[in-house]
Amino acid sequence: MQNNKQIRLSGVQPFTQLDFPGRLACIAFFPGCNFRCGFCHNPEFVLTERLVKTADSWIEGEVFLSFLDQRRGLLDGVVISGGEPTLHAGLPDFIQDIRDRGFQVKLDTNGSLPEVLGPLLRDGLLDYVAMDVKTSLERYPELVSACVRTEAIKESIALIKTYAPEYEFRTTIIPKIHGKKEIAGILELVRGSRRYVLQAYRPAITLDPLFGEYAAPDPSHLEMLAKQFRPHVGELIVR
Repeated sequence: MQNNKQIRLSGVQPFTQLDFPGRLACIAFFPGCNFRCGFCHNPEFVLTERLVKTADSWIEGEVFLSFLDQRRGLLDGVVISGGEPTLHAGLPDFIQDIRDRGFQVKLDTNGSLPEVLGPLLRDGLLDYVAMDVKTSLERYPELVSACVRTEAIKESIALIKTYAPEYEFRTTIIPKIHGKKEIAGILELVRGSRRYVLQAYRPAITLDPLFGEYAAPDPSHLEMLAKQFRPHVGELIVR
């Protein structure tokens, strides 16, 4: 079991107004991910060979908590992101220490580990959860290039809908990847959710250079998708 002396963060963003809805927050990035999404814009937090090169600059958990002590009254919350934070055994204690300091917590997750996510939600440790719904269940293994349990994705969605005080599901739309079948599959997964976000893919630095050649969706395409989803979710956001 990790404790805060063993937790190491691959990066910290000291301030954000955008990543935790309604709150001023900072972001703590955990290293490593069990997915290999070609469109990932944070390969430095995912690929083992890149992680090794940056390990000397990682931030100890206790150092981050000391940073938070200095931000009391200035920040409302902390975004736990990655990589995939739920891979780290010390995550529950780390979140508890953050909450003990009076900060709210948002978790960004790929939803692959409901056995970790469930206790965090049931124990009331999370104020907001953002889960990526990357594609239809049938296309998940291909898109994330990993051994993924699609039933686990469904279980995480159900847990979030049931227990999260606030949440969003979100999909980064890549026209080359998300055709009619994929969109229909995603709609079935997020149907009935309180908030769903369509995010425009932006070609830039990507884990797989091939994805850097894929075009971004134009606004009319996103609006067409928004019309398709809007009747089936509580709130539809286009970013």
